[in-house]
Amino acid sequence: MHTLSSHWLLKTSAVRWCLALAEDKYPTRSRCISLLHRDLLGEEMANSDRADTAIAFVYRGTFVHSTQQTALQILEDALLGVDAQGKIAFIREGKELEKLSQTFGFKTSDITQLAQHEFFMPGLVDTHIHASQYSYAGTALDMPLLQWLNAYTFPVESCFKDLEFARKVYTQIVRRTLRNGTTTACYFATIHTEASLLLGQIANDFGQRALVGKVCMDRNDCVKHYKETLQDSQDETCRFIKELLEKKYPLVKPVVTPRFAPSCTGALLEQLGEIAKNNNLHIQSHISETHEEVKLVKELFPESESYTDVYRKHNLLTDKTVMAHGCHLSDEELALFRETGASLSHCPNSNFSLCSGVLNVRNVLKHKVKLGLGTDVAGGYSASMLDAVRRALDASKVLTIQDPKYKTLSFEEVFRIATLGGSQALSLDDQTGNFEVGKDFDALRINVAAEGGPIDLIQDEEPKILLEKFLNLGDDRNIVEVFVAGRRVVPITE
Repeated sequence: MHTLSSHWLLKTSAVRWCLALAEDKYPTRSRCISLLHRDLLGEEMANSDRADTAIAFVYRGTFVHSTQQTALQILEDALLGVDAQGKIAFIREGKELEKLSQTFGFKTSDITQLAQHEFFMPGLVDTHIHASQYSYAGTALDMPLLQWLNAYTFPVESCFKDLEFARKVYTQIVRRTLRNGTTTACYFATIHTEASLLLGQIANDFGQRALVGKVCMDRNDCVKHYKETLQDSQDETCRFIKELLEKKYPLVKPVVTPRFAPSCTGALLEQLGEIAKNNNLHIQSHISETHEEVKLVKELFPESESYTDVYRKHNLLTDKTVMAHGCHLSDEELALFRETGASLSHCPNSNFSLCSGVLNVRNVLKHKVKLGLGTDVAGGYSASMLDAVRRALDASKVLTIQDPKYKTLSFEEVFRIATLGGSQALSLDDQTGNFEVGKDFDALRINVAAEGGPIDLIQDEEPKILLEKFLNLGDDRNIVEVFVAGRRVVPITE
C-alpha cells in the first residue's frame, strides 16, 4: 500500500511540476527539486500516521491565493496549520479535521475560526520602494523624473548621514508598510552605509522580510555633493554586504543597488556586477522609466545596443535581478529579460505621477518576463500596495481606452502579480508568495466588514466578491493581523 501511495504521490507531483515548467517561470535545478519536494512533503505529512512537526497554530476558514496554474484559487472551509518554524505544515479541507488533528497532534480547541466576512490572503510583496524618500511622499510631484531627482530626491537623501533622521524615517516606513500588508519589501536606502545597515536592523526588529540596498552612484553632475567615488562605492558596498550578512537576520538580506545607469560609470557597474556574482546576491535598479532617461543612457553608453544591454554587458542582468519601470523597453530588450531570468517591477503610481509612461503588462507577460508590483515611494505617493494594485488596474484600462482591442487586466491577475508574482520577481518564491505547504506563513487576515472600516456590506457575499471589494475599497482598517514567517507582526507591539 505504501509503495502504491508513493507512486501516486510522485505522479501527482510530477504533473504539477511539469505544469509549473510550462508557465512563465525560470525554474533553476534547485527550484525544480523544491517544487517536487514540497508537494511530496505536504502529501506525505497529511497521509502519515503521525507527523513529527509541532504545530504552533491552526486557522479554519476561507483562504485565497494564486498558484502557477491559476490567478485566483479560493479554498472555503479550509484548515491551515503552521509549525513552530513558521512554515505551512498543511492546508486541507475542513472535513479532514479529525485525521489532521490525529496526525499533527493538535486539539480542536486550538483552532481559530475565521468570521463570516474574514479570509486569509498571502502577504503583499513590494518589489520597489525607496525607504529614504518616505518623508516627502505625497508632495513634490510637479516635475518629470530627471528634474525631480535633482530638485527633491538627492537633497533629501543626502540628509541620511544623520542617523537620527534616518532612524525616524525608516521606522515610520517599515511600520506603515507592514500595517498596510507589505510582508516583503525590496528597499532602496541611500549612499550612506551606516543608515542602510540601520534600515536592515529596523526591518528585522519589526519582523518584515526585506531586501535592503545601499545605493551606489559615482556620477551626479547636478547635485555634486551627493555621490561617491568609484573606490568608495565599491568599498562601502562590500562593507555593507559583509556587515549585514554578519547580523544573520533571518529575513533581511542585502541587494546590490546601482541607482540607475545614468548615475554610474561603466567601471562602477562592472564592479557591482562582480560583487553580485561573487556573493550570489540580488540586484536592483531602474530601467527605461522615461524617454528622456533612455536618450541620456544612449549618450552615456554609446557602445551599448540598448538600455538593457548596458546592464547585460556589466553582468547586472541575472535571474536575481529586479528592474523598476521598464515602460519603454523594446521587444528585443524584453527577450533579454526572458533569456537571463531578470524581472520587472511595475510601478504604476509613479509612472502616472511623474508622467513617465504606461507599462504594457500584457506584452511583458507575453514575453514570459517575471513581473511584480512596486509602490516606488516617493515617485509613487502611496506606501500601500493596495494603491499599487488599483493603479495597475487603472494603467491597464488606459491602454484599453487607447486601443479597444487591448485586453484589460483582471483584478485576479493583478492580485497574483502583487503576491506570488512579486515573490517570483524577487526570486523568493521558494519561501513565500502563496499557501503552498513548506513555504513560510506570510499572510494577511482580512475582515471586509471591519467596524469603522471603509467597506459597507449590504448583503452576504461570496469570497471572490469580498476579495475584490477589499482590493478596490479596503485599507489598513480591514487588515486584522499580519504574519511573516509565522510571526504575528501586526498589530504592532511597542
